[in-house]
Amino acid sequence: MAAKKLLFLVGDYVEDYEVMVPFQALAAVGYTVHAACPDKKAGDAVRTAIHDFEGDQTYSEKRGHNFALNATFDEIDPADYDGLVLPGGRAPEYIRLNPRVLEIARHFFETNKPVAAICHGAQILVAAGVVKGRTLTAYPAVGPDINAAGGEYVEIPVHKAYVDGNLVSAPAWPAHPEWIAKFLEVMGAKITL
Repeated sequence: MAAKKLLFLVGDYVEDYEVMVPFQALAAVGYTVHAACPDKKAGDAVRTAIHDFEGDQTYSEKRGHNFALNATFDEIDPADYDGLVLPGGRAPEYIRLNPRVLEIARHFFETNKPVAAICHGAQILVAAGVVKGRTLTAYPAVGPDINAAGGEYVEIPVHKAYVDGNLVSAPAWPAHPEWIAKFLEVMGAKITL
């Protein structure tokens, strides 16, 4: 049986940990993982941003790595994928302006396929109109947007994740262990030790 395929939607200044860690972790357990960005093709890169929590009123931001894309956005067919991952950072606020990004996000909700959104990734879901009647978490500054779009924002500790049906959400990268584990469960993976 062919490996299940996952799609990451990213853009410049996607949060470094929120794209690199899950991309590598999900590939390590056997998924075929593709990352695509509007207006870019396989072989191009996006710049990442490192967001940290250093005691200020909001996160700090530093330049991260270059993250190589391995899929061409214009060639993406969401029907080819078993799950969607939406990392946070600054990318979601502007890639959500691309109608095709919203169309791709809607596909995963219309077909009830697993979706993992972390931090500001929920901004894409709000813009796609898929949070109405759903309960999810995100970076706290996105909470009012979720509520205004008819969803229910839940505030949970930064290292936790929340599951509502096919949707796994988390506030930020400190939640990676739980967020990735819960996404694997929703994907139907069985981890045995």
